[in-house]
Amino acid sequence: MPLSRSTPRRLLHTREIRLNGYEREDGLMEVEAHMTDVKTYSTGNTDRDGIHAGEPVHDMWMRMTLTPEMEIVACEASMDATPYSICPAVAPNFSRLVGLVVGKGFMAQAMARVRGVEGCTHLRELLQPLATAAFQTRHGLHKPTDRPSPAHHLGREPELTRSLINSCYAYNETGPVAARSRMAADETAEMPQS
Repeated sequence: MPLSRSTPRRLLHTREIRLNGYEREDGLMEVEAHMTDVKTYSTGNTDRDGIHAGEPVHDMWMRMTLTPEMEIVACEASMDATPYSICPAVAPNFSRLVGLVVGKGFMAQAMARVRGVEGCTHLRELLQPLATAAFQTRHGLHKPTDRPSPAHHLGREPELTRSLINSCYAYNETGPVAARSRMAADETAEMPQS
């Protein structure tokens, strides 16, 4: 269902964020984010001698490489367009995220490593969607992408991990999704081992 109808308006700003998750041949996974901010009008800017309408104010990338256990083993940031010429100098600081595990407490730990002048507001904003995209990517590790395997049941949801319980409305520990997950886990535990 779309949003309600708006009053007449004029587009001024577009932020686009694209995330992709990959399974690497070496068993690791990568999650990449690409963010752009574009204005519909030209604006003054000393470092870039102005920014023209349609030209990115921000054009930034971040790639996290993670183990299947969600530990970050590499993190790289890049800035193709920024409002200030000094901005790209902070990109290497995001390698400080190496060693963190994406799960409970990840955002607080990540912010502690790249907060304030040690980071970039816009790159920090990519950390949350990168983390959730990493979970989505992990679900597909070692699975065929063209068709479900015979052992894969399309009607059965994946088991909820402890890190997901109470992380959002749907994953409330007393709600129906968590109850279905517990029932499925119990059924699996009761199955005879061959």
